[in-house]
Amino acid sequence: MIHRLTLAFAIAGVIALPAFAQDSPKHDDNFDVHSSVGDLHVGSDADARKIGLPLYPGSRPKPSKDHDGDSNQANLSLFTEAFGFKLVVASYESDDPSPKILDFYRDKLKKYGKVLECHTHEHGGDADINDDDDKDHGNQLRCDGENSGPVTELKVGMEDDQHIVAVEPHDSGKGSSLTLLYLHAHGKS
Repeated sequence: MIHRLTLAFAIAGVIALPAFAQDSPKHDDNFDVHSSVGDLHVGSDADARKIGLPLYPGSRPKPSKDHDGDSNQANLSLFTEAFGFKLVVASYESDDPSPKILDFYRDKLKKYGKVLECHTHEHGGDADINDDDDKDHGNQLRCDGENSGPVTELKVGMEDDQHIVAVEPHDSGKGSSLTLLYLHAHGKS
């Protein structure tokens, strides 16, 4: 019964979100639903502080590639008694080279545990919650794929509670893009 109510709750939120966005004069408004079944939050109110990390000095919000006003920040959460998740993502740009940014965040991420460094071809962090019963790895974070590419990801935590910083040098060789990500999940998948 709770799973059906939760599904209905999530569907209602997803259906209501476009109507809310059209009626809102600002794209950065949040959509919140609080009920006895659970809570839903959808918004572009993400920043480094909500991810639990400091903002790299001198960085600025990354402009959206499309021109419809969408943000490169997202703050999504759904919590019920049975399960919940929170995903906060914020993208920034800096004039500094990637190694300098990575050194800064390596130090800041240590408060959450051992920092894992991975390399990938895609920017934006690869946050996974695997529901397989891999007894060898538990829910430890690991590097996926070939572990090569221009994007460096610093990961810390466990699969159900992780912080990721992904840094990619700009093609011009000057400056970098960085994405900060926090993912927390609990309960049944």
